[in-house]
Amino acid sequence: MPEQRNDRSGFDPEESQDSGNETTGSSPAGTEEHSFWLKRKERLKQELDFRDDEDSRMLVPSSLELGPGAVDKYVISKQIVRMQEPRRLTHDDLDERRIIYPESRNRALVNRFRDLRTKLLEVSGGNNFTLVVSGASSGAGSSFVALNLAAAFAFDQAKTALIIDCNLREPSLHSTLDVMPETGLTDFLDDPDYDISRILYPTGIPRLRLIPAGSRRETPAEFFTSFRMKQFLQAIRRRYPDRFIVLDTAPISESPDARILTELCDYAMLVVPHGKITAATAEQAATAFNPDKFVGAVING
Repeated sequence: MPEQRNDRSGFDPEESQDSGNETTGSSPAGTEEHSFWLKRKERLKQELDFRDDEDSRMLVPSSLELGPGAVDKYVISKQIVRMQEPRRLTHDDLDERRIIYPESRNRALVNRFRDLRTKLLEVSGGNNFTLVVSGASSGAGSSFVALNLAAAFAFDQAKTALIIDCNLREPSLHSTLDVMPETGLTDFLDDPDYDISRILYPTGIPRLRLIPAGSRRETPAEFFTSFRMKQFLQAIRRRYPDRFIVLDTAPISESPDARILTELCDYAMLVVPHGKITAATAEQAATAFNPDKFVGAVING
């Protein structure tokens, strides 16, 4: 069932009890437990309301299970509004980088990605999801498709998007977005005590965040098969119900990374370069995905 947004104008702990705790208050122990969760929710609310430097607090894997009603939907929606952009890419910057934006003069390109976004939302039933985007071959343009799809999700002022550069062999998203990362995904996966706020980068595009590849890229399969990667993906989806996560990966024809990550994600999409590979090659690349998660191919070119 799609989650419904709470549009209340305030935050009332007494009205946001979890439905599974209807018996709280019927005993001293129940009253004490109920009071504990109310205080914890109020503390979360205060922390989120009065910190506007980054939205990373919602994404810490160690907070994956905070208990009944830990984060109120009103707080989440308010946090989206408060997301800050230290810099903004101008329309000229976006045009130069071939990144769509609502006012772009290239209406045909904007509408293609809006249509693609709509079709994916139909598949997901309106829920947020994690999506692997991989090329059928080198130079297919998967990074272009992944970034613009994430930008299309960020058009909605009530939604946010996160793009993760999982192409550890040839990462490119940080260059496209003119971000100079000191750390990234592999640094977080390598250190259990690493704070996720250190790898979340503003992109210059409202409501869109980037997680770069990271400094260690020697053995990507080992990073992606780790339990910490699975926990990480679960956390960033659960803790932010209005965020759509897109993973840009190495071509599926050249690396097992896309197949590995598809098993951890909801869906997978293939990018096929127009006129550069045979139909048989494209079909072979498509069949490499788990058929239960494969949502289709995009012809790019």
